[in-house]
Amino acid sequence: MQELSIAAIQTTLSWENPVANHIHFGQKIDSIDRPVDIVLLPEMFSTGFSMTPQPLAETMTGPTIEWMHKMAEQLDSVVAGSVIIQENNQYFNRFLFVRPSGEVEHYDKRHLFTLAGEHKQYTGGHVKKTVDVNGWRIRLNVCYDLRFPVWARNESDYDVLLYVANWPMARVQAWSTLLRARSIENLSYVIGVNRIGQDANNNSYNGQSAILDMAGTYLAQGFDHDEIIYAKLSYEKLVDFRTNFPFHQDADDFSIS
Repeated sequence: MQELSIAAIQTTLSWENPVANHIHFGQKIDSIDRPVDIVLLPEMFSTGFSMTPQPLAETMTGPTIEWMHKMAEQLDSVVAGSVIIQENNQYFNRFLFVRPSGEVEHYDKRHLFTLAGEHKQYTGGHVKKTVDVNGWRIRLNVCYDLRFPVWARNESDYDVLLYVANWPMARVQAWSTLLRARSIENLSYVIGVNRIGQDANNNSYNGQSAILDMAGTYLAQGFDHDEIIYAKLSYEKLVDFRTNFPFHQDADDFSIS
């Protein structure tokens, strides 16, 4: 199994301005200076974390997905991040996983952030989503999902856990702590990409994006500025760790209703 190369883009977002964000992220993607398998963008990367989906929502054939297709083909890499999507008269905070082949897979955020009223504007998802890249099994999650370990529980069915987020600076200690916890308890690589800057609701964000191995060790870490963090994930090291420390064999059984 080959290594999996990741680029996570931690940057500012233009509030409710998809065109400006497409241009900005296009420049960031153009600056990637090495081959990568996956490029990760933050939660609601085209708009910021907006609670007014009506004027901003797109369809699954809209301009942001069209832009993601273009970027994925240009870089020959998956491009992934969450976007406001309208479908069947409902709005979703949808994690889009766009391959250079043109294939699109998605996950709808399950845990909607009630403190911001997200549950009043969006419909939550109910289905876990695991995608495959070069044999790697990758589980998709969005921001607030990070606080709920049962939803992320690894039942030997994934190798990498991804979180895209707009996680405010006021609670960033929880972000960093929970990313490490998810990696350790699930014997999995964990990747969390967060934004920086300030939104129109006066929420400040200071990044702290991270790529962690299955022992909770940082392979790459963002700080509080605009940057792209990179890492290569080793499947051989993952298998060796799980073989030497088979803690998952002692895990409790449970189900999610």
